[in-house]
Amino acid sequence: MTADTLSLVFSALADPTRRDMLARLAEGDATVGQLAEPYGMTLQAVYKHLRVLENAGLVSRREGPQPRPVHLETEVFDLMDAWIERYRRRAEQRYRRLDAVLAAMNDDRDGADHDPNHGDDHRG
Repeated sequence: MTADTLSLVFSALADPTRRDMLARLAEGDATVGQLAEPYGMTLQAVYKHLRVLENAGLVSRREGPQPRPVHLETEVFDLMDAWIERYRRRAEQRYRRLDAVLAAMNDDRDGADHDPNHGDDHRG
């Protein structure tokens, strides 16, 4: 997935109406009319949203006569997931290293607290 494709996908997902359309399409294909039902917008506005989703590769419509069902393209989510997972793994590695450093600092501090050469002076 190229950076340009990712930009299109994330831009498309930035709109709550488009995210809702995708959630509805996750349940199954739907016609444009079915997708438009819950929204107080014209079919033209719904088609604009669909064009953004299609350009990002998130949905597709087969060629042919109307009504053409809109289909969710799940492969794009797999590609996004792989991209996100790469950065999640990097962040987790940094956190593990930080945890190790903090644990070592705590061990050093705990060792200094129990060191017999430190603390009470036992002069007789």
